[in-house]
Amino acid sequence: MLKIRKALISVWDKKGTLEFARRLTSLNIEIISTGKTAALLKKSGIPVKEVASITSFPEILSGRVKTLHPKIFGGILANKKHPLHMEEIRNLGIHPIDMVVVNLYPFIQKTRERLSPDEMIEYIDVGGPSMLRAAAKNFKNVACISASQQYKVVIAELEANNGFLSEDTLKFLAQEAFYLTKEYDTAIYNYLKGKNILSWNLEETFPLRYGENPHQKGGLFRITDGNHMKFKQLQGKELSYNNFLDLDTALKMVREFNEPAAAVVKHASLCGVGMAKKLSVAYKKAYLCDIVSSFGGIIGLNRKVDKDTALQIAKSGFKECIIAPSYSREAIKIFSSRKNLRVLESDFSQKGGAKDIKSTLFGCLIQTRDKITFDKNNLKVVTRKKPTQSQLRDLIFAWKVAKLVKSNAIVAAKNQSVLGIGGGQPSRVGSVKIALSASGGGYKGGVLASDGFFPKADSIKVAHKRGVKAIIQPGGSIRDAEVITACDKLGISMVFTGIRHFRH
Repeated sequence: MLKIRKALISVWDKKGTLEFARRLTSLNIEIISTGKTAALLKKSGIPVKEVASITSFPEILSGRVKTLHPKIFGGILANKKHPLHMEEIRNLGIHPIDMVVVNLYPFIQKTRERLSPDEMIEYIDVGGPSMLRAAAKNFKNVACISASQQYKVVIAELEANNGFLSEDTLKFLAQEAFYLTKEYDTAIYNYLKGKNILSWNLEETFPLRYGENPHQKGGLFRITDGNHMKFKQLQGKELSYNNFLDLDTALKMVREFNEPAAAVVKHASLCGVGMAKKLSVAYKKAYLCDIVSSFGGIIGLNRKVDKDTALQIAKSGFKECIIAPSYSREAIKIFSSRKNLRVLESDFSQKGGAKDIKSTLFGCLIQTRDKITFDKNNLKVVTRKKPTQSQLRDLIFAWKVAKLVKSNAIVAAKNQSVLGIGGGQPSRVGSVKIALSASGGGYKGGVLASDGFFPKADSIKVAHKRGVKAIIQPGGSIRDAEVITACDKLGISMVFTGIRHFRH
């Protein structure tokens, strides 16, 4: 525990400072300050000593030098438990400082304004980071407060403990201070470098037994202060590297739909997707798309899992994981009999990470996520024949599914249910043949979605032979006219989105 007797306050952003200083004063904590901060405190009737009166040296160089003095840094860096330190500062007339309250010149904010290089340099703080780093180094003896958001917590602890702060709080404040100064220095470096430089802090939040294979090491790392989907595991074995990849695909898929939807994923590939008014019906549609491949799969659901849906899942054979926004008590009871089944709950309102990152031997490829949506009113019917309303609903459904299928992606659908998926093929017609390869003639009156344009009319002919009546695709090929003509001859309606959804 550290007793706070003297605090140094020197802040650019004055938000909350007056109230914080008043509360410190009420705890008999002496305040020293600089320049405009000291003037503000004095004007508000808060007792304060100016730094210049302690150092016997004025602020110089237009305020560039205020606190850079042995009487200040000696007071911050002295180890109160080290007898020689205390004897030395006592002989030099230096008084210990127990708290440093600093926020920095707004350099990062100013990079967004059109300031000249000379103007920007004046927003590079020197004294502030120096004091914070000194206090953070000596955190067992000094509390370093680096943001106004910390005022409330610190004051609450001081008032509850008669002016003392715990070592856990002191360590936390030091961590925050070092993080702030690191980010601040990085922003200055990026500005001076003049290039697009990304700097992320990746913290391991979920250790894994191994990576994709047992001989590979793996872990789930999150960007510190990043916007990641949070989850809670309600039951089941520990999650694996491959589980997370499959869960990512399943979660992205069902989040595409406003209506109750379900997805089954295996090896990061969709086995089936279904949408209906009831979640149990949506799951049944997704499962029936590929009963064989769904064995050991991952299930994504975008509604609270009720008893009927849980029973459908239980009847559909072995599954690895389920992720949904929430679960009814009956559903949890049904799943509890399957001890190895991993059941995850996640807040679907969260946005998730802003960047899509892929590591290659050449370096990291970074892009924004594929979040673009389209207004169905902007869809362009390019054939003489127009799709019916039910076909249009199926086209939009299939288009959303194709977005999460590996390119070249083809999705066949009917009645808000996936009938077949062809993905990851070097030729588009090859994907069409795979998607339409299932037996049973269920494609009659169905629709087809393609993530990219058709380079030739061969895919249209294959689709027609299997009974496809409507197709949705981005358009944009030099052979669009040839493809449209083929559709007109075969009585197929075609819709252009103007949006491509490649997924490599």
